[in-house]
Amino acid sequence: MKRAILIVFFYALSNYPSSSFCQNKENSIAVDFYGDSIEMMMDVSTIGPAITLLSDSIIQSFYNRLNTDNTQPVVTALLNYREKYRLDDWLYYQVIRSTAEKISPKSVNYQRYTLLKWFLLVKSGYATTISIRNDKLLLYIQTNDEVFNIPYRIQDGKQYICLNYHDYGVIDFEKEKFISLNIAIPGAQNAFSYHVNTLPDFKLENYSAKELKFEYYQTAYHFKVMMNNQIKKVFKNYPVVDYKTYFNIPLSKLTYSSLIPLLKQNIGKMRQKDGVDYLMRFTRYAFSYQTDTKNYGEEKRLSPEQTLLSDDSDCEDRAALFFYLVKELYNLPMIVLSYPEHITLAIEFDKLPGEPIKYNGKNYWVCEPTPQRKDLQIGQTLPSLRKVPYDIVYAYNPAADNR
Repeated sequence: MKRAILIVFFYALSNYPSSSFCQNKENSIAVDFYGDSIEMMMDVSTIGPAITLLSDSIIQSFYNRLNTDNTQPVVTALLNYREKYRLDDWLYYQVIRSTAEKISPKSVNYQRYTLLKWFLLVKSGYATTISIRNDKLLLYIQTNDEVFNIPYRIQDGKQYICLNYHDYGVIDFEKEKFISLNIAIPGAQNAFSYHVNTLPDFKLENYSAKELKFEYYQTAYHFKVMMNNQIKKVFKNYPVVDYKTYFNIPLSKLTYSSLIPLLKQNIGKMRQKDGVDYLMRFTRYAFSYQTDTKNYGEEKRLSPEQTLLSDDSDCEDRAALFFYLVKELYNLPMIVLSYPEHITLAIEFDKLPGEPIKYNGKNYWVCEPTPQRKDLQIGQTLPSLRKVPYDIVYAYNPAADNR
Protein backbone atom coordinates (compact mmCIF):
# COMPACT_ATOMS: atom_id res chain seq x y z
CA MET A 1 0.00 0.00 0.00
CA LYS A 2 1.16 3.50 -0.70
CA ARG A 3 1.19 5.98 2.15
CA ALA A 4 -2.34 7.13 2.76
CA ILE A 5 -3.99 9.72 4.96
CA LEU A 6 -7.31 8.71 6.42
CA ILE A 7 -9.08 11.61 8.11
CA VAL A 8 -11.90 10.54 10.37
CA PHE A 9 -14.25 12.72 12.34
CA PHE A 10 -15.41 10.85 15.41
CA TYR A 11 -17.07 13.10 17.96
CA ALA A 12 -20.26 13.99 19.75
CA LEU A 13 -21.54 17.40 18.70
CA SER A 14 -23.44 17.81 21.94
CA ASN A 15 -20.18 17.84 23.90
CA TYR A 16 -17.84 19.49 21.41
CA PRO A 17 -18.94 22.35 19.14
CA SER A 18 -17.44 21.85 15.71
CA SER A 19 -15.56 25.16 15.69
CA SER A 20 -13.65 24.46 18.92
CA PHE A 21 -13.24 20.74 18.18
CA CYS A 22 -11.39 21.29 14.92
CA GLN A 23 -8.85 23.42 16.73
CA ASN A 24 -8.24 20.93 19.54
CA LYS A 25 -5.00 19.08 18.74
CA GLU A 26 -5.62 16.65 21.60
CA ASN A 27 -8.37 15.07 19.50
CA SER A 28 -5.95 14.20 16.72
CA ILE A 29 -4.52 10.67 16.67
CA ALA A 30 -2.64 8.62 14.09
CA VAL A 31 -2.95 4.89 13.51
CA ASP A 32 -0.04 3.16 11.81
CA PHE A 33 -0.95 0.35 9.45
CA TYR A 34 2.23 -1.13 7.96
CA GLY A 35 3.56 2.21 6.79
CA ASP A 36 0.28 4.00 6.17
CA SER A 37 -0.36 6.88 8.52
CA ILE A 38 -4.06 6.83 9.24
CA GLU A 39 -4.85 10.17 10.86
CA MET A 40 -8.06 10.58 12.79
CA MET A 41 -9.88 13.41 14.50
CA MET A 42 -12.11 12.15 17.24
CA ASP A 43 -13.68 12.81 20.62
CA VAL A 44 -12.84 9.72 22.65
CA SER A 45 -15.53 10.56 25.20
CA THR A 46 -18.04 9.30 22.62
CA ILE A 47 -17.17 5.71 23.54
CA GLY A 48 -18.20 6.34 27.12
CA PRO A 49 -16.73 5.17 30.43
CA ALA A 50 -14.94 1.90 31.10
CA ILE A 51 -17.18 -1.15 30.98
CA THR A 52 -16.95 -3.76 33.73
CA LEU A 53 -20.42 -5.28 33.88
CA LEU A 54 -21.75 -6.99 30.78
CA SER A 55 -25.38 -7.43 29.86
CA ASP A 56 -27.66 -7.23 26.86
CA SER A 57 -28.83 -3.75 27.85
CA ILE A 58 -25.31 -2.41 28.48
CA ILE A 59 -24.08 -3.63 25.11
CA GLN A 60 -27.18 -2.29 23.37
CA SER A 61 -26.63 1.05 25.09
CA PHE A 62 -23.00 1.09 23.91
CA TYR A 63 -24.12 0.47 20.35
CA ASN A 64 -26.81 3.18 20.52
CA ARG A 65 -24.32 5.71 21.88
CA LEU A 66 -21.97 5.15 18.95
CA ASN A 67 -24.62 4.62 16.27
CA THR A 68 -25.15 8.29 15.42
CA ASP A 69 -24.58 10.49 12.39
CA ASN A 70 -21.42 11.74 14.06
CA THR A 71 -19.72 8.33 13.83
CA GLN A 72 -20.76 7.47 10.29
CA PRO A 73 -17.68 9.23 8.79
CA VAL A 74 -15.52 6.75 10.72
CA VAL A 75 -17.17 3.74 9.14
CA THR A 76 -17.30 5.40 5.72
CA ALA A 77 -13.60 6.20 5.86
CA LEU A 78 -12.71 2.65 6.90
CA LEU A 79 -14.82 1.18 4.11
CA ASN A 80 -13.28 3.57 1.60
CA TYR A 81 -9.83 2.54 2.78
CA ARG A 82 -10.73 -1.12 2.37
CA GLU A 83 -12.07 -0.48 -1.12
CA LYS A 84 -9.12 1.66 -2.20
CA TYR A 85 -6.56 -0.98 -1.27
CA ARG A 86 -8.82 -3.97 -1.93
CA LEU A 87 -8.14 -5.37 1.51
CA ASP A 88 -9.11 -8.95 2.21
CA ASP A 89 -11.27 -9.40 5.29
CA TRP A 90 -8.36 -10.53 7.46
CA LEU A 91 -6.31 -7.42 6.68
CA TYR A 92 -9.35 -5.20 7.08
CA TYR A 93 -9.87 -6.70 10.52
CA GLN A 94 -6.27 -5.73 11.35
CA VAL A 95 -7.14 -2.14 10.44
CA ILE A 96 -10.13 -2.34 12.78
CA ARG A 97 -8.00 -3.82 15.56
CA SER A 98 -5.40 -1.06 15.20
CA THR A 99 -8.10 1.62 15.18
CA ALA A 100 -9.83 0.20 18.26
CA GLU A 101 -6.51 -0.08 20.09
CA LYS A 102 -5.71 3.56 19.40
CA ILE A 103 -9.14 4.82 20.42
CA SER A 104 -9.73 2.54 23.41
CA PRO A 105 -6.60 0.57 24.36
CA LYS A 106 -7.08 -3.05 25.28
CA SER A 107 -4.94 -2.65 28.40
CA VAL A 108 -7.15 0.17 29.72
CA ASN A 109 -10.50 -1.59 29.35
CA TYR A 110 -10.72 -4.86 27.46
CA GLN A 111 -14.51 -4.99 27.28
CA ARG A 112 -14.81 -1.54 25.74
CA TYR A 113 -11.97 -2.26 23.29
CA THR A 114 -13.70 -5.46 22.17
CA LEU A 115 -17.09 -3.80 21.85
CA LEU A 116 -15.55 -1.06 19.73
CA LYS A 117 -14.15 -3.74 17.40
CA TRP A 118 -17.60 -5.30 17.31
CA PHE A 119 -19.24 -1.97 16.48
CA LEU A 120 -16.83 -1.29 13.60
CA LEU A 121 -17.30 -4.83 12.27
CA VAL A 122 -21.10 -4.74 12.26
CA LYS A 123 -21.15 -1.23 10.77
CA SER A 124 -18.87 -2.62 8.07
CA GLY A 125 -21.55 -5.19 7.28
CA TYR A 126 -20.24 -8.35 8.95
CA ALA A 127 -22.58 -10.77 10.71
CA THR A 128 -21.49 -11.25 14.32
CA THR A 129 -22.75 -12.54 17.62
CA ILE A 130 -21.62 -12.00 21.22
CA SER A 131 -21.46 -14.34 24.21
CA ILE A 132 -20.88 -13.14 27.78
CA ARG A 133 -20.17 -14.59 31.19
CA ASN A 134 -19.48 -12.25 34.11
CA ASP A 135 -16.70 -10.00 32.77
CA LYS A 136 -15.77 -12.26 29.84
CA LEU A 137 -16.89 -11.24 26.36
CA LEU A 138 -16.47 -13.51 23.34
CA LEU A 139 -16.87 -11.98 19.88
CA TYR A 140 -17.88 -14.34 17.09
CA ILE A 141 -17.99 -13.65 13.35
CA GLN A 142 -19.87 -15.60 10.71
CA THR A 143 -17.70 -17.40 8.15
CA ASN A 144 -18.19 -20.12 5.58
CA ASP A 145 -14.50 -21.11 5.70
CA GLU A 146 -13.08 -24.20 7.37
CA VAL A 147 -11.38 -23.02 10.56
CA PHE A 148 -9.82 -25.32 13.14
CA ASN A 149 -8.73 -25.22 16.80
CA ILE A 150 -10.94 -22.24 17.68
CA PRO A 151 -14.32 -22.28 19.44
CA TYR A 152 -17.30 -21.87 17.16
CA ARG A 153 -21.06 -21.65 17.35
CA ILE A 154 -23.81 -22.68 15.00
CA GLN A 155 -26.64 -20.17 14.90
CA ASP A 156 -29.53 -20.32 12.45
CA GLY A 157 -27.61 -22.95 10.52
CA LYS A 158 -24.54 -20.72 10.11
CA GLN A 159 -21.04 -21.07 11.55
CA TYR A 160 -19.62 -18.35 13.80
CA ILE A 161 -15.91 -18.40 14.75
CA CYS A 162 -14.58 -16.74 17.92
CA LEU A 163 -12.28 -13.83 17.03
CA ASN A 164 -10.83 -13.12 20.48
CA TYR A 165 -10.53 -16.52 22.18
CA HIS A 166 -6.72 -16.17 22.26
CA ASP A 167 -7.08 -13.27 24.71
CA TYR A 168 -8.42 -15.63 27.37
CA GLY A 169 -6.03 -18.53 27.01
CA VAL A 170 -8.12 -21.62 27.72
CA ILE A 171 -11.81 -21.58 28.60
CA ASP A 172 -13.58 -24.66 29.93
CA PHE A 173 -16.96 -24.28 28.26
CA GLU A 174 -18.35 -27.18 30.27
CA LYS A 175 -17.77 -25.32 33.52
CA GLU A 176 -18.21 -21.76 32.26
CA LYS A 177 -21.62 -21.25 30.72
CA PHE A 178 -21.87 -18.26 28.42
CA ILE A 179 -25.04 -16.35 27.54
CA SER A 180 -25.50 -15.65 23.85
CA LEU A 181 -26.81 -12.22 22.93
CA ASN A 182 -28.80 -11.57 19.80
CA ILE A 183 -28.54 -7.88 19.01
CA ALA A 184 -30.04 -7.27 15.60
CA ILE A 185 -27.95 -4.85 13.53
CA PRO A 186 -29.47 -3.77 10.20
CA GLY A 187 -27.20 -4.62 7.28
CA ALA A 188 -24.79 -6.77 9.30
CA GLN A 189 -25.18 -9.97 7.34
CA ASN A 190 -21.97 -10.52 5.36
CA ALA A 191 -19.77 -13.56 5.93
CA PHE A 192 -16.13 -13.02 6.88
CA SER A 193 -13.45 -14.75 4.79
CA TYR A 194 -10.04 -15.88 6.01
CA HIS A 195 -8.69 -16.04 2.45
CA VAL A 196 -5.65 -13.78 1.98
CA ASN A 197 -5.02 -12.86 -1.64
CA THR A 198 -2.76 -9.83 -1.19
CA LEU A 199 -0.32 -8.59 1.44
CA PRO A 200 0.49 -5.00 2.40
CA ASP A 201 3.19 -3.09 0.54
CA PHE A 202 5.53 -2.99 3.50
CA LYS A 203 7.95 -0.08 3.74
CA LEU A 204 11.33 -0.82 2.17
CA GLU A 205 13.23 0.14 5.31
CA ASN A 206 11.48 -2.61 7.28
CA TYR A 207 13.04 -5.34 5.13
CA SER A 208 16.34 -7.07 5.77
CA ALA A 209 18.24 -9.70 3.82
CA LYS A 210 18.10 -13.29 5.03
CA GLU A 211 20.70 -15.71 3.72
CA LEU A 212 19.49 -19.11 2.60
CA LYS A 213 21.74 -21.84 1.24
CA PHE A 214 21.59 -25.45 0.16
CA GLU A 215 23.43 -27.87 -2.09
CA TYR A 216 22.04 -29.35 -5.26
CA TYR A 217 24.19 -32.28 -6.41
CA GLN A 218 27.50 -30.91 -5.13
CA THR A 219 26.75 -27.34 -6.24
CA ALA A 220 26.25 -24.79 -3.47
CA TYR A 221 23.53 -22.19 -3.93
CA HIS A 222 23.27 -19.01 -1.86
CA PHE A 223 20.29 -16.69 -1.71
CA LYS A 224 19.72 -13.35 -0.05
CA VAL A 225 15.98 -13.04 0.31
CA MET A 226 14.42 -9.80 1.45
CA MET A 227 12.25 -10.55 4.47
CA ASN A 228 10.04 -8.45 6.70
CA ASN A 229 9.35 -9.37 10.32
CA GLN A 230 6.03 -7.55 10.11
CA ILE A 231 4.66 -10.61 8.34
CA LYS A 232 4.53 -12.17 11.81
CA LYS A 233 2.23 -9.40 12.98
CA VAL A 234 -0.04 -9.81 9.95
CA PHE A 235 -0.65 -13.45 10.82
CA LYS A 236 -0.58 -13.18 14.59
CA ASN A 237 -3.67 -15.03 15.84
CA TYR A 238 -4.47 -16.14 12.28
CA PRO A 239 -6.22 -19.46 12.81
CA VAL A 240 -5.54 -22.88 11.37
CA VAL A 241 -7.44 -22.91 8.08
CA ASP A 242 -7.87 -25.46 5.30
CA TYR A 243 -4.91 -26.33 3.08
CA LYS A 244 -6.23 -24.60 -0.02
CA THR A 245 -6.53 -21.31 1.85
CA TYR A 246 -3.08 -21.15 3.40
CA PHE A 247 -1.19 -22.84 0.53
CA ASN A 248 -2.34 -20.00 -1.73
CA ILE A 249 -1.34 -17.06 0.50
CA PRO A 250 1.05 -15.04 -1.69
CA LEU A 251 4.45 -13.56 -0.96
CA SER A 252 4.85 -9.85 -0.37
CA LYS A 253 6.18 -7.99 -3.41
CA LEU A 254 9.77 -7.44 -2.29
CA THR A 255 10.17 -10.98 -0.96
CA TYR A 256 8.78 -12.29 -4.23
CA SER A 257 11.05 -10.17 -6.40
CA SER A 258 14.15 -11.15 -4.41
CA LEU A 259 13.52 -14.91 -4.67
CA ILE A 260 11.31 -16.02 -7.55
CA PRO A 261 13.33 -14.50 -10.45
CA LEU A 262 16.52 -16.03 -9.02
CA LEU A 263 14.93 -19.48 -8.73
CA LYS A 264 13.54 -19.09 -12.24
CA GLN A 265 17.01 -18.27 -13.53
CA ASN A 266 18.57 -21.28 -11.77
CA ILE A 267 16.07 -23.75 -13.22
CA GLY A 268 15.76 -22.04 -16.59
CA LYS A 269 17.82 -24.58 -18.55
CA MET A 270 16.68 -27.64 -16.60
CA ARG A 271 14.15 -30.19 -17.72
CA GLN A 272 10.83 -29.86 -15.93
CA LYS A 273 11.46 -32.86 -13.67
CA ASP A 274 14.92 -31.59 -12.71
CA GLY A 275 13.57 -28.10 -12.03
CA VAL A 276 10.92 -29.49 -9.70
CA ASP A 277 13.60 -31.61 -8.05
CA TYR A 278 15.67 -28.45 -7.51
CA LEU A 279 12.72 -26.67 -5.86
CA MET A 280 11.99 -29.76 -3.74
CA ARG A 281 15.56 -29.87 -2.43
CA PHE A 282 15.67 -26.13 -1.83
CA THR A 283 12.55 -26.46 0.34
CA ARG A 284 13.93 -29.57 1.99
CA TYR A 285 17.43 -28.41 2.90
CA ALA A 286 17.46 -24.60 3.15
CA PHE A 287 15.67 -24.70 6.52
CA SER A 288 16.01 -26.60 9.77
CA TYR A 289 13.22 -28.92 10.87
CA GLN A 290 11.23 -28.48 14.05
CA THR A 291 7.72 -29.43 15.12
CA ASP A 292 5.04 -26.84 15.86
CA THR A 293 4.72 -28.16 19.41
CA LYS A 294 8.31 -27.27 20.21
CA ASN A 295 8.24 -24.04 18.21
CA TYR A 296 4.88 -22.62 19.27
CA GLY A 297 3.39 -24.99 21.81
CA GLU A 298 0.46 -25.73 19.50
CA GLU A 299 -0.49 -26.64 15.95
CA LYS A 300 0.19 -23.79 13.54
CA ARG A 301 0.22 -23.62 9.77
CA LEU A 302 2.64 -21.16 8.22
CA SER A 303 2.12 -19.35 4.95
CA PRO A 304 4.90 -19.64 2.33
CA GLU A 305 6.43 -16.32 3.42
CA GLN A 306 6.27 -17.23 7.10
CA THR A 307 8.16 -20.43 6.26
CA LEU A 308 10.84 -18.42 4.45
CA LEU A 309 11.09 -16.08 7.43
CA SER A 310 11.30 -18.83 10.06
CA ASP A 311 14.59 -20.52 10.82
CA ASP A 312 12.89 -23.88 11.17
CA SER A 313 9.57 -25.40 10.16
CA ASP A 314 7.63 -28.65 9.93
CA CYS A 315 6.23 -30.74 7.08
CA GLU A 316 3.04 -28.71 6.63
CA ASP A 317 4.97 -25.46 6.36
CA ARG A 318 7.39 -26.87 3.78
CA ALA A 319 4.55 -28.39 1.80
CA ALA A 320 2.95 -24.93 1.61
CA LEU A 321 6.18 -23.28 0.43
CA PHE A 322 6.97 -26.05 -2.07
CA PHE A 323 3.42 -25.91 -3.43
CA TYR A 324 3.71 -22.15 -3.90
CA LEU A 325 7.07 -22.41 -5.71
CA VAL A 326 5.92 -25.16 -8.07
CA LYS A 327 2.67 -23.33 -8.77
CA GLU A 328 4.47 -20.06 -9.46
CA LEU A 329 7.26 -21.47 -11.62
CA TYR A 330 5.60 -24.43 -13.36
CA ASN A 331 1.89 -24.29 -12.48
CA LEU A 332 1.52 -28.06 -12.49
CA PRO A 333 -1.45 -30.03 -11.12
CA MET A 334 -0.74 -31.13 -7.54
CA ILE A 335 -2.40 -33.09 -4.77
CA VAL A 336 -1.75 -32.74 -1.04
CA LEU A 337 -1.46 -36.06 0.81
CA SER A 338 -2.37 -36.09 4.49
CA TYR A 339 -1.14 -39.01 6.58
CA PRO A 340 -1.93 -39.30 10.30
CA GLU A 341 1.37 -37.59 11.18
CA HIS A 342 2.73 -36.24 7.91
CA ILE A 343 1.88 -33.97 4.97
CA THR A 344 3.48 -34.18 1.56
CA LEU A 345 2.79 -33.41 -2.11
CA ALA A 346 2.42 -35.37 -5.30
CA ILE A 347 2.79 -33.66 -8.69
CA GLU A 348 1.50 -34.62 -12.11
CA PHE A 349 4.15 -35.32 -14.73
CA ASP A 350 3.76 -36.70 -18.23
CA LYS A 351 5.72 -39.85 -17.50
CA LEU A 352 8.29 -40.89 -14.93
CA PRO A 353 9.72 -44.22 -13.74
CA GLY A 354 8.09 -45.83 -10.76
CA GLU A 355 4.57 -46.30 -9.49
CA PRO A 356 2.43 -43.13 -9.59
CA ILE A 357 -0.55 -42.20 -7.47
CA LYS A 358 -3.65 -42.27 -9.62
CA TYR A 359 -6.21 -39.55 -8.93
CA ASN A 360 -9.13 -38.54 -11.16
CA GLY A 361 -7.58 -40.28 -14.13
CA LYS A 362 -4.18 -38.59 -13.80
CA ASN A 363 -0.80 -39.82 -12.59
CA TYR A 364 0.96 -38.03 -9.73
CA TRP A 365 4.43 -38.69 -8.31
CA VAL A 366 5.31 -38.00 -4.68
CA CYS A 367 7.75 -35.12 -4.17
CA GLU A 368 8.89 -34.97 -0.54
CA PRO A 369 9.85 -31.41 0.57
CA THR A 370 10.66 -32.35 4.19
CA PRO A 371 14.11 -33.76 5.14
CA GLN A 372 14.16 -37.47 5.92
CA ARG A 373 16.81 -39.97 6.96
CA LYS A 374 16.87 -41.23 3.39
CA ASP A 375 17.48 -38.84 0.50
CA LEU A 376 14.21 -39.46 -1.32
CA GLN A 377 14.00 -38.99 -5.07
CA ILE A 378 10.92 -37.83 -6.96
CA GLY A 379 8.43 -40.68 -6.88
CA GLN A 380 9.78 -42.19 -3.67
CA THR A 381 7.58 -42.41 -0.59
CA LEU A 382 8.83 -42.75 2.97
CA PRO A 383 9.21 -46.50 3.60
CA SER A 384 7.27 -46.15 6.87
CA LEU A 385 4.29 -44.68 4.97
CA ARG A 386 4.00 -47.10 2.07
CA LYS A 387 1.15 -49.03 3.68
CA VAL A 388 -0.33 -46.16 5.68
CA PRO A 389 -3.65 -44.80 4.36
CA TYR A 390 -3.81 -41.11 3.46
CA ASP A 391 -6.39 -38.51 2.49
CA ILE A 392 -6.14 -36.13 -0.43
CA VAL A 393 -6.97 -32.88 1.34
CA TYR A 394 -6.42 -30.51 -1.58
CA ALA A 395 -6.20 -31.04 -5.32
CA TYR A 396 -4.85 -28.14 -7.36
CA ASN A 397 -5.99 -28.00 -10.97
CA PRO A 398 -4.47 -25.02 -12.83
CA ALA A 399 -7.18 -24.98 -15.47
CA ALA A 400 -9.97 -24.81 -12.89
CA ASP A 401 -8.34 -22.87 -10.02
CA ASN A 402 -6.97 -20.04 -12.19
CA ARG A 403 -10.16 -19.23 -14.04
